[in-house]
Amino acid sequence: QVQLVESGGGSVQAGGSLRLSCTASGYTYGRYCMGWFRQAPGKEREGVAAIDSDGSTMYADSVKGRFAISRDNAKNTLDLQMNSLKPEDTAMYYCAAEPAIWVPYGLDPGSYKYWGQGTQVTVSS
Repeated sequence: QVQLVESGGGSVQAGGSLRLSCTASGYTYGRYCMGWFRQAPGKEREGVAAIDSDGSTMYADSVKGRFAISRDNAKNTLDLQMNSLKPEDTAMYYCAAEPAIWVPYGLDPGSYKYWGQGTQVTVSS
C-alpha cells in the first residue's frame, strides 16, 4: 500500500519561505518519479516541480529560481524548499509518485498514480 504524507504547510507573508516535506512508504522509493503539485480554489491542479529516480529535476516557469525540489532515497522523503513566496503561490500542495524511473511529462498530474492528501500553503501580501 503506497502512502504519501505531506507536512510543512502554513501561512507566511509574501517574501517568506516554507519547506514542504513528503514521507513515502509502501514501495521501493528510489525507483519512483516524484512530484509536487498545487491546486488553488477554482483552478486546475498544476505541476510545480518534479524529480526522477536519478535526481534530474524540472520546474514550472512560475517557480523557477524560487523553489527547489530534492529527495532523500535513504529516508524516503521528498522536499520542496519554497523561497520568495508570492500570494499567487497560495494553494493546496500535493506530493505525487509514479512507479517509473522516468516520466516524459513530469509536470503533468496525469503522469502520476499515487497522491498524498495535501498540505495548505497560504501567502499573504
